[in-house]
Amino acid sequence: MTIEITLDEVARRAGVTVQTVLRHFGSRDGLLDEAVKLASAEVEQERRVRPGDVAGAVEAVVAHYEKRGDYVLRLLGQEHDPRIAAVTTPGKQSHRRWVHDCFRPQLQARPARDREALTDLLVVATDLYTWKLLRRDRGLDPPTVRARMRSLITAILAGG
Repeated sequence: MTIEITLDEVARRAGVTVQTVLRHFGSRDGLLDEAVKLASAEVEQERRVRPGDVAGAVEAVVAHYEKRGDYVLRLLGQEHDPRIAAVTTPGKQSHRRWVHDCFRPQLQARPARDREALTDLLVVATDLYTWKLLRRDRGLDPPTVRARMRSLITAILAGG
């Protein structure tokens, strides 16, 4: 599936002309850049939690995936396109930073030599593909997905 955004469609939905869209954003790429900025800010807000709050982190990330997960999975399937990769790569980096920020108290309580590996494991436990495996492939409901993710995180943090 190709995600094709046409200027005609954007203009029609906005109730303006294509020329107005171009005047405002400069180009289709300029429009996409602005859309990515807006979506990134929304995602950051959706996933904001108190550092150290495992239940809150899981609640936020599962709610985020319920809202945006299927769309992002489609984008990830098109990463061979450099324009799509320009969107997904920062998203992956953002997820890793989110994990580091969410679990900062737990990570700081560990020896420095263990933190990178623990962060890797926490990234996997809270990743979109983990949600997909549980929610879409297994067909589990959101409360069960949250419980399984919490179990993964608890095991990771307990095992060190």
